[in-house]
Amino acid sequence: MTILYGIKNCDTVRKARAWLDAHGVSYRFHDLRTDGLDAATLNGWLQHVDTATLINTRGTTWRQLPENARQIGDNDTAVRLMLEHPTIIKRPVLVHDGKVTVGFVATNYTNLFRL
Repeated sequence: MTILYGIKNCDTVRKARAWLDAHGVSYRFHDLRTDGLDAATLNGWLQHVDTATLINTRGTTWRQLPENARQIGDNDTAVRLMLEHPTIIKRPVLVHDGKVTVGFVATNYTNLFRL
């Protein structure tokens, strides 16, 4: 099962969804805002990608955090932060065949799905 995590109004998520649809890739969309997340899912992602890849430090959510909340020392702290502020996660997150891909680059998706 392929799962695309993101939020509906994110332009990059829309591009990823359009690419998946255009290439006939079957997937389930998981909206971070409405469907939520759990610590187990985030910890699973962090086994494949690091916090610097997963947390969007260029977005509005990050900039609105108090300075002390931006100090991420370990994965547990990162997970708590992402659970509290799911829009801080770089989007989209694609989980396919045990691989976790963060962001959307068409050539990366082509290679992942061997198209």
